[in-house]
Amino acid sequence: MGFTVFLFTILIFITNPRWVYGNAELGALMDIKASLDPENLYLSSWAINGDPCDGSFEGIACNELGHVANISLQGKGLSGKLSPAITGLKYLTGLYLHYNSLYGDIPKEISNLSDLNDLYLNVNNLSGEIPPEIGSMANLQVLQLCYNQLTGSIPTQLGSLKKLSVLALQSNQLTGAIPASLGDVEMLMRLDLSFNHLFGSIPTKLADAPLLEVLDIRNNSLSGSVPPALKKLNEGFGYENNLGLCGVGFEALKPCNSSDHVNPNRPEPYGTGSTGMSTRDIPETANVKLPCSQTGCSTVSKSHQASVVVGTIAVSLALLAIGILSFTQYRRRKQKLATSFDIADGRLSTDHQAKRVNRKNGSPLISLEYTSGWDPLADGRNLSAFAQEVFHSFRFNLDEVETATHYFSEVNLLGKSNFSATYKGILRDGSVVAIKGIGKTCCKSEDAEFLKGLNMLTSLRHENLVRLRGFCCSRGRGECFLIYDFVPNGNLLKYLDVKDGDGEVLEWSTRVSIVKGIAKGVAFLHSYKPNKPALVHQNISAEKVLIDQRFNPLLSDSGLHKLLTNDVVFSALKATAAMGYLAPEYTTTGRFTEKSDVYAFGVLVLQILAGKRKVASSIRLGAESGRFQDFIDPNLHRRFFEYEAAKLAKIALLCTHESPIERPSMESVVQELSTCSSCLSL
Repeated sequence: MGFTVFLFTILIFITNPRWVYGNAELGALMDIKASLDPENLYLSSWAINGDPCDGSFEGIACNELGHVANISLQGKGLSGKLSPAITGLKYLTGLYLHYNSLYGDIPKEISNLSDLNDLYLNVNNLSGEIPPEIGSMANLQVLQLCYNQLTGSIPTQLGSLKKLSVLALQSNQLTGAIPASLGDVEMLMRLDLSFNHLFGSIPTKLADAPLLEVLDIRNNSLSGSVPPALKKLNEGFGYENNLGLCGVGFEALKPCNSSDHVNPNRPEPYGTGSTGMSTRDIPETANVKLPCSQTGCSTVSKSHQASVVVGTIAVSLALLAIGILSFTQYRRRKQKLATSFDIADGRLSTDHQAKRVNRKNGSPLISLEYTSGWDPLADGRNLSAFAQEVFHSFRFNLDEVETATHYFSEVNLLGKSNFSATYKGILRDGSVVAIKGIGKTCCKSEDAEFLKGLNMLTSLRHENLVRLRGFCCSRGRGECFLIYDFVPNGNLLKYLDVKDGDGEVLEWSTRVSIVKGIAKGVAFLHSYKPNKPALVHQNISAEKVLIDQRFNPLLSDSGLHKLLTNDVVFSALKATAAMGYLAPEYTTTGRFTEKSDVYAFGVLVLQILAGKRKVASSIRLGAESGRFQDFIDPNLHRRFFEYEAAKLAKIALLCTHESPIERPSMESVVQELSTCSSCLSL
C-alpha cells in the first residue's frame, strides 16, 4: 500500500509539476514572509491564496516555466530573519535582500539553491559565521555579504565557487587568514576584504588569479611580503592600514627584510620571524592539507560508502521516474490520437502550463533575466568604436555610485516614483550629483535598444537641460544608474501655489527668464543636429523643470523614455494627464509628437504666469480676454510689464490650441520670446 502511494505521488509530480512546485513554492514564500516581515508591514501583497507569478507579489519575478526565480526586496525596511525555508525555491537565480535591517545567522540551507547566480545580503545586521556550505553553490557569480556583523573566518570552501566573479565581505568582523583557495576561482574579478580583522600574509596563489581586477584588503592586520604579481592591478589594489605588510614597488610600503618572508603556500602568519603560532593555532582558512589520521581517514571512508548507497538509491528512483514518464507520454499520445478533447477533463500538459504561466507573467525581460543575465554594457557589445569611446568616458562603476550615496542612505533620498528612486550623492572629486536608479524590469528588454537610448542621452548637451554625467549598469543589483548634475533649488512645483510672504515668490523678470529657458531647452530637443536626433520629451511638466542657483530652468528626464518599456512610460502619463499637460489629440492618436510637447509648454507658461499648479478655466478665460487680474499671480502685486504679460499669454494660448496644426513650433516660440524686453539680455 505504501509503495502504491509512493508511485502515485511520483506520477502526480511528473504529470503536473507546476501544481506540486507551485504549492511548495507558495508555502515556502509564506514562511519566508513570516520570517522577513514578522509584523506584515511591507509584504502584505504576499497572500496565501495568491499566485506569485501573476505580478501581485511585490518583488517576485518568475521564469518562463512559472517558477519563482527572483526575489528583489532591497531597501524595503525588512527587520526580520532569513528563513531556511528559502531552500524551497529550487529555481531561484537571484536573491536581493540588501539595504534592510535583517539580523541573525545566514541559514546554511541556502546552499541548496543550486541555480542561484546572485546573492545580495549586504548592508544588514546579519551575524554569525559565513556558512561553509555556500562553497557548494556551483552557479554563484556574485556574493555580497559586506556591511554586516559577520564573525569567524572566511571558509576555504569558497574557493570551489568556479563561476564567482564578485566576492564582497568588507566591513564585517571577520578574523583569520585569507584563504589561498580563493586563488583557484578563475572567474574572480573583484575581491573586497577591507575593514575586517584578518591577519597573516597574502597568499601568492591569490595574486595569480587570472581575471582579478580589484583586490581591497585595507584596514586589516595583515603582514608579510606582498606578492609582486599584484602590481598588475595598479589602482585596483588597496592595501593601506596593514602595518605588517612590506614589499617593493608599492607606494607607502616598507621594503621587506629576511624575517618578513613566509611560506608562499601558507597564508597564515607562520614561519621564521612570524607570530610564533603553533600548528594547532593555524586559522581554519589557511587551506593547508593536514596529514590524514587514522580516525580521519576512517571517517572519509564511511562518508564515501554512504555516498555510494545514496547514489544507488537516487539512480534507482530516477530510472523509475523515467519509466513512468515514458509510459505517461505514451498514454498521452494515444489519447491525442483518440480524441481532440484531451484538455476537457481539466488535465493540462506541462507545455500548456508553461505557456499559460508565461503569458500570465508577461515579463518582457524573461530571456534576459534568466538566460544571458542583464548587463547591456558588458564587453562593450553592439557598440561601434566611436560609441565605445563615448561610453567609456561616461561609465561609472558601482563602487563610485554606492560611495557617493552612502550606500543609498535614506537620508540622501530625493524622491521616488513607480519606476525609479533618485538620491543625492557626492563624487570623489567633490562634485554634487543626483543619481537616478532604474530597475531592469522598467528598462527596454533588448540590449541594442537600451544601448541606443543611452547613446542618445549622452548626446544631449544644452544650457537648459540637466547634464548627464555618466551611467552605471549593475547586473547584480538589476539596476541602471544615471548620474546627473545636482540642481540645488528643486523643481518648479516648489514655486507654484506659494503664499505671499513665504520668500519663494518668483519676481516677474525671473518668470520671464524661466519661460524662455524652458522654450530654448525644448527647441533644442526638437532640433536635429549631428550626432543628435530630433527628440520629443513626452513628459514636460513643472516637476521636470529644475531651478539652479541662478534660477535658470533645466529640463530633466529628457530622452529617458528611450530607455524605458512602453508600459512604464504610459503609467507615468497618469500624473501628467491629471495636471493638464497631455495634449487632447493623444487620446485619439496615442502618439507623442513635437506638437504635444508644445502643448505641455503652453500649460507651463500659464502656470508660471498665474503662480498656480492647476490651470483653472478662469485663468485661461482671463488670458483670452486680457484681464490680467484673472491670470497673473496676485503675489506680484502688479509688479509686471503688461505688454510682456499679454505676449506670454498669447504664446500660451497658441501653444495650447485644440488643433495641433495651429500650434507654433518651439523654434518660432523662441524667436517670439526674444522680442520681450526682459528677455533681451538673456
